[in-house]
Amino acid sequence: MNRRNLVLPAVAGLLVPVLAGCGASDDGSGGGSTVVVGVTDRLAAPGSGPAPLDPAIGYEAGVWNVLRQTLQTLTRVPRGGGAPVPEAAESCGFSDTQNESYRCKLRTGLTFADGRPLTADDVKYSIDRVIRIAAPNGPVALLANIDTVETRGEREVVFHLRAPDATFPYKLATPVAGIVQPGRYPAASARTGFQVDGSGPYTMKARVEHHRAVKVLFTRNPRYKGGLTLRNDKVELDLFPDAKAMGKALDDKKIDMMTRTMAPEQSRRLLEHPKDGIRLTELPGLAIRYLGFDTDAPVAGDKAVRRAMAQVVDRGEIASEVYGTTTDPLYSLIPAGVAGHTSSFYDTYGEPSTAKAAAILRKAGVRTPVKLTLHYATDHFGTATAAEFDVLAKQFNDTGLFDVKTEGTAWADYRPAQVRGDYAVYGFGWFPDFPDPDNFIAPFLDRNNFLNSPYTSDLARKTLIPLSRREPDRGAAAPTFKRLQDIVAADVPVLPIWQGKQYVASREGLTGVEWAVNASADLRLWELGHGTD
Repeated sequence: MNRRNLVLPAVAGLLVPVLAGCGASDDGSGGGSTVVVGVTDRLAAPGSGPAPLDPAIGYEAGVWNVLRQTLQTLTRVPRGGGAPVPEAAESCGFSDTQNESYRCKLRTGLTFADGRPLTADDVKYSIDRVIRIAAPNGPVALLANIDTVETRGEREVVFHLRAPDATFPYKLATPVAGIVQPGRYPAASARTGFQVDGSGPYTMKARVEHHRAVKVLFTRNPRYKGGLTLRNDKVELDLFPDAKAMGKALDDKKIDMMTRTMAPEQSRRLLEHPKDGIRLTELPGLAIRYLGFDTDAPVAGDKAVRRAMAQVVDRGEIASEVYGTTTDPLYSLIPAGVAGHTSSFYDTYGEPSTAKAAAILRKAGVRTPVKLTLHYATDHFGTATAAEFDVLAKQFNDTGLFDVKTEGTAWADYRPAQVRGDYAVYGFGWFPDFPDPDNFIAPFLDRNNFLNSPYTSDLARKTLIPLSRREPDRGAAAPTFKRLQDIVAADVPVLPIWQGKQYVASREGLTGVEWAVNASADLRLWELGHGTD
């Protein structure tokens, strides 16, 4: 693929890890003993519902981190970031000047892990089934711009788009476009169970207890043909109930590395008091946290209430008191380090001010104190979430303008309740699907948005977002993204709070750590190996 103008300079410059230790070998050799990685992700299939490891269904970072190891995509984002490069494809590129027709030619000799040939028809089947299933809260919105998928022989696939979209190569690099084996994935329904079958670098086998995966063993796929170099033969992914249990496993030498999600106090402790045999690696992070609003709710639906909340929230206090050096205040949906970022909320509201918030409410005729409940997930976004919401509630209540309480709910119940519209105000996090400013805006403001929110902006959806996607030079789209960020700051359908840094703790002798997690929190387990520093 030769579309070099899709490189995002701001992002590419961000993707340089900071090591509190020594570098990794880059000899490309695999082998050695099994690498064991710890995470706190939850992969569950309660009751009779479908398991999450179907690319048509799963839309969480933990799910995608399993799919990335096992399913091939036509393109992939390279190790250092920048424009996508071919993966299952031999070549890809737009075949018209309007960015409406995207053509890929498959590598020769591609097969699934069981030896069955992989053809253009399998690519079409995989994309079409995601669109056909159209799972609620699934990733189908990423493919919404596809009009038709055409095959030409066994190796050529052409995507005809409804509108120009310079971000389409990035979307094809995400697990929603993972190539599945038709005989194992129903055409119109989700696959059950915890198995994934593809043509990616690894095969996998999950250990399941009480409808929940607790371990996933990845084994090198000898039939894999793609652009990745594997530096190991096996990786075991251990899914812990919390960061404390994960940290103990690292101390006890039961795992080689722990990553998402380390608790802030764990990172802080290792920064201040390093442990023998353990190194801490700081990595760029694009994860964001925010408050979401049901804009049809009786109280939160009043824009004046949302603007008053934006006027008094003190992001710096949350960062310093709860998260320390692991987060930075966030004043826009597009985080710092991504092309097009502006501090639209700071530009609009400035420093926290009770007087200005009171004036906003008084002008709109809103009676005070405004009663609200802030909802948050107790077991999904890290152990510090409860403390964060306590600080938020205190900030609002100390103004005398609000009467706010907090309520925590387990994720298994939290997400369905939020989708039903049970919560007027709720906390959420976002890990980008791909490192482009579009992915921090469109999922919240475009049709079928991620939050299932009733909020819409016709100017954003019909004019500005399509305009931004017509620009191959993503840096040149910055003025359009500024207008989009200003709309969010004016209407406050979401209230950005902080942007996270990433830390990975690993045992000495594990190589490739600095490349194994990218800024979007994507795991790249093939980078890890046992060696000498």
